[in-house]
Amino acid sequence: MFADILFLLGYYVFPYRKNLVRRNLRSSFPKKTKTARRKIERLFYKNLCDYAVETLKLLTMSRKELRKRVIFTNPEIITAYREKNIPVIALASHQFNWEWLLAAGNLHFTTDFVFQPIKTSLTNKLLLACRTHFGGHAIKRNDLGREMVKRKNLWRLIAIVSDQYPGQKKDKKYITRFLNQETAFFQAPNQIASLTKYPVVFSAIRKIKRGYYEATFVPLAEPPYVKDEEKVIDRYVQAAENLIRKYPAGWLWSHKRWKKRHVTQASAIYPPASAAS
Repeated sequence: MFADILFLLGYYVFPYRKNLVRRNLRSSFPKKTKTARRKIERLFYKNLCDYAVETLKLLTMSRKELRKRVIFTNPEIITAYREKNIPVIALASHQFNWEWLLAAGNLHFTTDFVFQPIKTSLTNKLLLACRTHFGGHAIKRNDLGREMVKRKNLWRLIAIVSDQYPGQKKDKKYITRFLNQETAFFQAPNQIASLTKYPVVFSAIRKIKRGYYEATFVPLAEPPYVKDEEKVIDRYVQAAENLIRKYPAGWLWSHKRWKKRHVTQASAIYPPASAAS
């Protein structure tokens, strides 16, 4: 009920970033008709409102209930590494509901997760409370290198949502084609994998029905890694795009993902994961 009310307010009464959402959809799916994009748009807003209520629900949800609502199709991918005491880097995208994906992962695996603190203190505390309610070790993005060294002897799943815009000057960027446009990504997944020699998987989550999700681990790369090779992030970008194209209303279209355009030759070197549609 709360999510339905939020949808009515955020879509019809006080439109939330609707121009941005429409611009992102138009740029990402230029071959789709306006009607098709509007259908994705409307369903996206429904998913966004469900996400908001679902995330808050983490504070009161039981472990049993969460296990029922988020099913991992192939946890053996991770347990095989755990039996060998090999930590795993798990990359995710802003596909609904990534908060439940992390929370459910904490029920199955010892998990570290990387986060970027939000300027609003109250929001930051609330999100951290939701994300750590079922366990999990929170690592600030700027402390990642230090924490990786400190916790190197512990087995854990290292969870990183890797499709944000690398907006800080010190961020090393990887430029490639993503959703029909030139896009900047963090170089960090390549660097972390190369330094730690840990295997990397993509955590693909999809909404089965309202309030129920299915998550699948997709292997991306294993050591040995070649220095300065972009294999990890390149495969991540392809996996994330494939998931978005399959379930387009499940991605965070209200995010200011394309803040700047980058003029490089990357678009010719790294083609998109699939033809623009």
